[in-house]
Amino acid sequence: MDFGTAIGLLSGIGIIAVGVLRAGGELYWFYNFNSVLIVFGGTLAATLVNYPLKNILGLFTVFKNVFKADDHNYLGTITALVEKGEKARKNGVLSLEADLPSIEDHFLKSGIELAINERDPGRLRNYLNLEMNNIRRRHKMGQEIFFYMGAYAPAFGMLGTVMGLIVMMNNFSGTGGQVDSMNFDVAQKFAELLGGMGLALITTFYGVLLANLLFLPIGGKLTRKSQEELMLKNIVVEGIISIHSKEHPILMREKLMTFVPRSIREEEE
Repeated sequence: MDFGTAIGLLSGIGIIAVGVLRAGGELYWFYNFNSVLIVFGGTLAATLVNYPLKNILGLFTVFKNVFKADDHNYLGTITALVEKGEKARKNGVLSLEADLPSIEDHFLKSGIELAINERDPGRLRNYLNLEMNNIRRRHKMGQEIFFYMGAYAPAFGMLGTVMGLIVMMNNFSGTGGQVDSMNFDVAQKFAELLGGMGLALITTFYGVLLANLLFLPIGGKLTRKSQEELMLKNIVVEGIISIHSKEHPILMREKLMTFVPRSIREEEE
């Protein structure tokens, strides 16, 4: 589990709560069901308009990935590719067919199958790049949904605030028909006006909070995770091309190590 995500969310909520209390406020002032309904419900409704239903239903699976820690074993992957490259150099690429059942990584397994069955290195690279593009497109879909939700939430927060101000002004002027302005003095009506304005601004508070503490950070986290996963898959693609070309294992390892972050390379050295 990636505890950084949970710690970040909890600490963000805690910092806001401490700020409210230190300013002399009360936490229950910031709870309003109608505000939550307008912001969260409106954001979800706009997202449903923008994306197919099947993509929205898959958001829970995408959300779970934010809390999962990714330990990409770059060096282990390179070592496995070099070993397979050495075997293919000695016994031929067809000899790797016996290793396929023991390969757990689906992308690596399908890539080696293509290397065994495809003789043209250009077409082999095209097939692997096509698979990479499909993976990148699926990742981008999940990222975009949260980025769009981060844009919708403040807008619906402002919409809820405007709605609250309209209702408040109508009640203040007496046009709503529920309050007779002759029964209250001006000071009491202004007190009600200020209280209603504070309640209306809570909707904006929810929109800004959800956008900047939940939706946008999750979209950024998914982007970073996607970049790291695609980096590992780039190593696999170049390794499979090298295996197919029967490159020397030493040269193959040096080439693949260029994809590894410098900090990991320094540790290996």
